[in-house]
Amino acid sequence: MQILPAIDIRGGQCVRLRQGDYEQETVFGDDPAAMAGRWVEQGASFLHLVDLDGAREGRPVNAASVRAIVQAGGVACQLGGGIRSDRDVDTVLGWGVERVVIGTRALESPEWFEGLCQRFPGKIVLGIDAKDGQVATDGWLKVSSVSALDLAKRFAALPVAALVYTDIARDGMMAGPNVPAMREMAAASAWPVIASGGVTQADDVGRLAATGVAGCIIGRALYEGRIHLREIITRYCH
Repeated sequence: MQILPAIDIRGGQCVRLRQGDYEQETVFGDDPAAMAGRWVEQGASFLHLVDLDGAREGRPVNAASVRAIVQAGGVACQLGGGIRSDRDVDTVLGWGVERVVIGTRALESPEWFEGLCQRFPGKIVLGIDAKDGQVATDGWLKVSSVSALDLAKRFAALPVAALVYTDIARDGMMAGPNVPAMREMAAASAWPVIASGGVTQADDVGRLAATGVAGCIIGRALYEGRIHLREIITRYCH
């Protein structure tokens, strides 16, 4: 089980949103690189970065912040948010991230996504954001008619590094993760599944570990001190 602290960047600041709503933003720091250093010092070996400005604009935006995080953290990072083209992938890999998370464009252009994975084997993470089991896109502003499980199965033969599965109804709400949905996806996925959304207390991590997921992303609970990173890494990461 791997714990990935989330660093969400908007306007060069470290923030968290509730259910992806830009009107429900909490700023947790004005130095994302320093935040990265904090999590690495407490034992993080992988960071999950989100370019919130990029997600909204449909292109990578926060280059300076991402580069600073990669340099300061000294650990592998994956980045999502507004990455919609081969050129975008080339750009953000050039910022020093290890993996790139593709969400909306994989659903909208599956043939392009297949080609991308072949071009960058082991560098692409499929990001599936879902509400009531259906895929949500465009920064969670739209809910499609495609089921999360069907989308994962469609791409099962591709050299994808991992699948980040987010329950957007739980994200940032401190209501606990959707354990049944994560268990179902872990059983159906051809790749390691990283759970995201709703982790509120240490026991939530234990419940997710029991589902067979390979890791989980934690955001607000870390920033508000409800979960202590070093403690849960000691308990659940072996």
